Amino acid sequence: MTRRLPATLLVLTAAVLLAAPAAAQSRREMQMMADIRMLQEQTQQMQQQLQAALDAISAQLKAISTRVDDQAGATRKSFADQKLAVDQFGSDLRIVRERIDESNVRITSLSQEVEALRLAIPEMSAAPAVPVDPNASPSDVQAALTPAPPVTMSPGMSPQRLFSTALADFTAGQWTLCIDGFNTYLKSFARTDNADDAQWYIGDCYYSDGKFTEAIDAYNRVVTSYPKGDRVPDAYYKMGLALAATKQPDRAREAYETLIKLFPDSDLSRLARQRLDSMARAKPPAD
Repeated sequence: MTRRLPATLLVLTAAVLLAAPAAAQSRREMQMMADIRMLQEQTQQMQQQLQAALDAISAQLKAISTRVDDQAGATRKSFADQKLAVDQFGSDLRIVRERIDESNVRITSLSQEVEALRLAIPEMSAAPAVPVDPNASPSDVQAALTPAPPVTMSPGMSPQRLFSTALADFTAGQWTLCIDGFNTYLKSFARTDNADDAQWYIGDCYYSDGKFTEAIDAYNRVVTSYPKGDRVPDAYYKMGLALAATKQPDRAREAYETLIKLFPDSDLSRLARQRLDSMARAKPPAD
C-alpha cells in the first residue's frame, strides 16, 4: 500500500496539472466569445446609427433639393415676368418714339406751310404822300391822289409739293424745269432739311445735261453752303467726275482726296479710291 500511494498521487497531480491548462483555455475562449458578441452588438448599433444618420441626411438633401427647385422656379418666373415687362416697355417706347417722329414731321410740315403762306401774302406798301400842285388841273390832281395798284404775288406752293414737283422733273429728265424748280425751292426754303438735296439735284441736272461747268459750281455750293449736310460726300464725288470730264485731272484728284479724307469709311470714298487708282494707271510716265 505504501508503494502504491506515491504513484496514485503522481497520477492525480498529473491529471490536475493537465486539467488546469484546459480550464484556462476554456475561460479565454469564453471571454473571446463574449468580446466578439459585444463587438457585434456595437457594430450593429453603429450601423443603425449610421443608417439613421444617412436617412436624416437624405431627407435633408431632399428637402434642400425641393427648396432649390422651388426657388429656381420662382426665379425663372421672376425673370420671365421681368423680360415680359421689359419687352412691353420697349414696345411702348418704340410706339412713343414713332409718334414723336410723326409729330416732328407734322410740325416741320406745318412750319413750312406757314412759311409758304407768309411768303404768298402780297406785300402791301403804304402809298407815300403826294404833294398837290394848286395850279394843276383836276384830272392831274386825281391821278396824283390815286394810289398805285398793289403788287400781287402768285399763291405759294407748300415746300414738300414744290420739292416733289422738281424731283419729278428730274426723274423725267426735264433738266431745265428741274433746275428752275429747285432754284425756286431754295429761294424760299433755303434753311430746310431738304435744301442741300435741292442744291445737289441742281448740280445733277446740269451734270446729266452735259453742262459740267455749271454742275461743278452747283456741287461746290453744296459743300460751301451746307457743310454739315448729308449730300457733301455725293457733291465731292460728282464734282470729281465733272472736273475729270472737263479735263481738269488735278482738281478732280483733289476732290477725290478731300472726300477720302473727310469721309474715309463711306462707300463713295471707296469709289473715289478706285477713281484715283484708274487715274494713276492712266497717267503717262514722266520723261
